[in-house]
Amino acid sequence: MTATCFPTQAVRPANQRRRINVLRGLFLTGLPLVLLGNPLWSAVPAAALHVTGTMLIFVAILGRFWATLYIGGHKNGQLMRDGPYSVCRHPLYLFSIIGIVGFGLALESLELAALFGVAGWLVLATIARHEEQFLRARFGASHDAYRATVPMIRPDLSGFRTAEHVTIQPRLLWRNGRDALVFLSALPLAEAIDLAHRSGHLHMLALW
Repeated sequence: MTATCFPTQAVRPANQRRRINVLRGLFLTGLPLVLLGNPLWSAVPAAALHVTGTMLIFVAILGRFWATLYIGGHKNGQLMRDGPYSVCRHPLYLFSIIGIVGFGLALESLELAALFGVAGWLVLATIARHEEQFLRARFGASHDAYRATVPMIRPDLSGFRTAEHVTIQPRLLWRNGRDALVFLSALPLAEAIDLAHRSGHLHMLALW
């Protein structure tokens, strides 16, 4: 769905490289907790946490591909309101948060899942608000109407709609899809960390 464009000299699109670097910095900041922390909550079986986390990571991967199918090649040039963009205004960020929470659960820790989820939400919501300054400057009243009916990140399935046809640019789909596959690497990483915990190597490192 297209919309009338407005001058955007005062507002520039969000720096996506900065977004990626912020998320990487967030992960590195929490890395000591991942490596040396021990779960405090034991009421939920570890296996159930791991399976749930794995499922959420795959939901994140498929969800990001789904969103990319719609936005690939149209970002900042068209106000997309179909498919996942009819459920929330930033579905890529929604599925990223789901993947981040999934990683915490795959580590068999409710505490890490909650911590990662809250931190990821705060970071991505801040970035989303900055992006929307550009989108509002570009699309004006059309974006205001979109904001009034569709939540920013929290999904609202009642407003789902989709077009009969979606235009796809394979090059951009592949480039953006690679970001989704990053979450796939979280699974062997979680397995390696869990194995190191069970073998006692990380515990000995903490004592040292």
